[in-house]
Amino acid sequence: MNLPKHIAIIMDGNGRWATEKGLSRSEGHLAGAKTVELVIKECLHYNIPHLSLYAFSTENWNRPKEEVNYLFELFCEFVAKELSLMQEESIRFSMVGDKSKLPESTLEALENAIQQTQHGNKLELTLALNYSGTQELLYASRQSAIKLLTNPQNLQEIQNIAQNTSALAQYFTTLFSEENYTEELFRSSLYLPNLPDPDLIIRTSGELRLSNFYLIQAAYSEFYFTQTYWPDFSEQDFAQALQAYSQRKRRFGKIEK
Repeated sequence: MNLPKHIAIIMDGNGRWATEKGLSRSEGHLAGAKTVELVIKECLHYNIPHLSLYAFSTENWNRPKEEVNYLFELFCEFVAKELSLMQEESIRFSMVGDKSKLPESTLEALENAIQQTQHGNKLELTLALNYSGTQELLYASRQSAIKLLTNPQNLQEIQNIAQNTSALAQYFTTLFSEENYTEELFRSSLYLPNLPDPDLIIRTSGELRLSNFYLIQAAYSEFYFTQTYWPDFSEQDFAQALQAYSQRKRRFGKIEK
């Protein structure tokens, strides 16, 4: 079976799962955390080297404060609980998103896990936390422009013609031309530039949208949507997603030969 190298999952439906069972949303998130461990083990079973999990978007700050606080406590508990598994199974933990607004305790737990697992080579587990695809694109745009403008050779030329506004405008036009301001330069400024684009994006709970996740990285991803709520996502659901992926023909804009 043709398997993806990188699976990204939009873990959706914890709240609705809990509501339908007469439970609190916090209990739904706790149940969802157990599914995360299941999926990690399934990736190890199928020798899938990259797994990204969309855990908390920048828009999720708009949820009730009590729920947000619980989620960040849960992230800390999850990372601490799974650290031994990550070390035993050679899992490298990483995070994608804006770290600046994370609670200090959460950031410390994440940074510790990143440091403790940096040599893992069997599976890279990436947690998308305080993540926004739009903000990542803006970040990459700013950083790549800075790289280009502060290149010593370019900086020297800018200084040489700084008093000549016409020449300076023409130089900037050339500098940001398609030849110089490339996709390679732009992608080198993404949050995790060495993380390969996801081959397969799974979304649970029946919703059919990306929700601001991996906007540029998803350009040629295959999508798999399931009605199953995230806490109920099982080994069988995972296998069905892999089976569906294996039947896709990925042409990347080319004509099939």
